[in-house]
Amino acid sequence: MRYIRIDGGRFPPPKTMPKQAELMNLNAVAKKAGVSTATVSRVLNDLKVVKNSTRARVLKAAEELKYHPNLHARSLARGKSRTLGILVSNMENPFFFDIFRALESAAHSRGYEVVVANTDYRSEQLVSSARLMIGWRVAGLAAIVSEMDADLMQVLTDTRIPIVFYDVGTPRKNITNVRVDYRKGMKKIVEYLYSLGHTRMAFVGHHSTLEPINERRKTFLESVAHCSPSAETHIVAGTDGLEGGRRAARELLSSGFHPTSIICVNDFMAVGVLRELRDQGVRVPEDISVTGFDNIKLAEFCSPALTTAHIPREQIGQIIFENLVPDAKKEQFTGREILIDPELMVRESTGLVRNAQAAAGNQEKFVAD
Repeated sequence: MRYIRIDGGRFPPPKTMPKQAELMNLNAVAKKAGVSTATVSRVLNDLKVVKNSTRARVLKAAEELKYHPNLHARSLARGKSRTLGILVSNMENPFFFDIFRALESAAHSRGYEVVVANTDYRSEQLVSSARLMIGWRVAGLAAIVSEMDADLMQVLTDTRIPIVFYDVGTPRKNITNVRVDYRKGMKKIVEYLYSLGHTRMAFVGHHSTLEPINERRKTFLESVAHCSPSAETHIVAGTDGLEGGRRAARELLSSGFHPTSIICVNDFMAVGVLRELRDQGVRVPEDISVTGFDNIKLAEFCSPALTTAHIPREQIGQIIFENLVPDAKKEQFTGREILIDPELMVRESTGLVRNAQAAAGNQEKFVAD
C-alpha cells in the first residue's frame, strides 16, 4: 500500500481525492440530465446563458443525486473567496444583528456569502474567531466589537485582506475604521434632559473597562457636570441585555439615590430598565425619564416609546461592505476613518420633571414594599 506523509506522519491516501470526486459527481449530473459538464457548471454558477428547461433538468438531476458543489474548494482553486467574515460582540443585541443583516443583504447582491461569529465581549474569543476566519480565506473581515487585542491588529494588517473595524482599532493600509461620535450623542441626550429640568441623573452601562462603553460613561459625567456643577449622578452596571438592564434598574432603585432620569448605554438595556420600572410601579416619564442609545426598532415599539440617539445601522452595514468589496469603478479609500454623528430621537419616555420630591418618595415606598 502507498502512503503519503503529512506533518511527519504516515497515512493511507484517500480512495478518491476531493477534486476527482467533484469531477465524478459533476459527470454523473451531466449524464443524468443529458447535457455536458460545462452546462452543469453554468447552471450551478447561476449563469443566465442556459435555457430554463435545461436549467430545470440539471437542477432536478443534481437534487436526485444529492450533489452539492464544494464552493469553498472551488473559490480557493480560483484564488478568490466569495465569503466575508463578521465578528460581533453580542448577537442577541439587535444593534449588532441589524448591521450584520445590512452587510449580508449587500453581500448577496454581489454574489457573496457572510459568516458570523459571536465574541461575547471576550478579547480571547475575538482573537480565536478572527484567526479561524483568516484560515478560511475570507475575502474580507469586519469586526463590530467593543473589545480588542493589541497583537491582533498586527496579525490582521499582515493578512493584507480588507478589514473594517467598528469602534476599535486604528486605520492602516488595509484597515478602515467606522466610529460613532459617542461624545456628541451622549452630550445631546444629557443637555436635552437638563433642558427638561433633570439634575439627578443615573447611568446604566455594561463592561465599563471596554473603551467604547467607557467613553459613553465618561461623557455622561462630564456633560452633567458641564450643565450644572450641583447636579447629582449615580452609575450602575449590568450585563448587556434585557435582564441586565432590569437588574441594573433594580439595583438603582434600592441604592438610595432617587434619579429623575436614567440614561442607558444602549436601547437593549433600556428596554429591561423600562420593564423593571413598570413592575415596581414607577411611571415613565412622570416619575423617571428613560433614554437609550442606538435607536433599534424595538425602541420605537416598546411602551413608552424610547427617546434615544440614532445610529444608522443599515448605512454602516453598507459602508462596511463597500470597504470589504470595493467597486473597481469607484475611487478607493483605504486606511481611512469614517465618523458617524448620532441624531437625537425624542419620544414618549422623557418629559419635564414633575415634582421631583414626590417622585423620590414614591420610589422609597416601592423599595420598602
